[in-house]
Amino acid sequence: MLVTISREYGAGGSSVAKRVATALDWKLVDNQLVEEVAKRAGMTADEVSEKQERGPTFVERLARALTVATPEVLGPSTAELPEQEEARLVHLTEQVVAEAAHGDAVLVGRAAVAVVGMRADILHVKLVGSPAHRAAQIAERFAIPLDEAERRVRDVDAHRARYHRQYYDRDWHDPHNYHLTINTEWMGFEKAAALIVAVVQGEQRRANSDLR
Repeated sequence: MLVTISREYGAGGSSVAKRVATALDWKLVDNQLVEEVAKRAGMTADEVSEKQERGPTFVERLARALTVATPEVLGPSTAELPEQEEARLVHLTEQVVAEAAHGDAVLVGRAAVAVVGMRADILHVKLVGSPAHRAAQIAERFAIPLDEAERRVRDVDAHRARYHRQYYDRDWHDPHNYHLTINTEWMGFEKAAALIVAVVQGEQRRANSDLR
């Protein structure tokens, strides 16, 4: 079974996912995706992790690096428009996600909810919280001014919404695209993780019962 965790920026996606994977003793696929993209792009994981959510400027740089590093996938040309470069990067990211989406695993972000789609053995989760709360979390985590954190929240959320809309014709904000939406501002990370675990275990019991 798979759990995909989509998240508004600052809603605690990685923190909740780690707790879920630990409680279920499942594989956690989070930074590994970043590391694999970095490997194929000829970049460091720190560069990808820091800049992957910052929109077209990073995408242009990464896509050019990907073209050089993996010509068998992306082709030899480096003179394409940024939109074409980003589309190729999306294709590569889809490959990495698809390769990771096997067995019992928790997948964080990277449009996994759109890539793997709706299946009987998947639970799609969206983590949310108010912009003010999430900005406060980001300001504390990165030791930056609150106004800078607020800007990051707006920019990253807008980039994620655009990514889903442009490449998957999906509304990232639409709750119908997820089985479970959790407000981590209200519930906290521990209780959010416990709720996800409880839902997964309930689905497993139901599936086992259907097999009898």
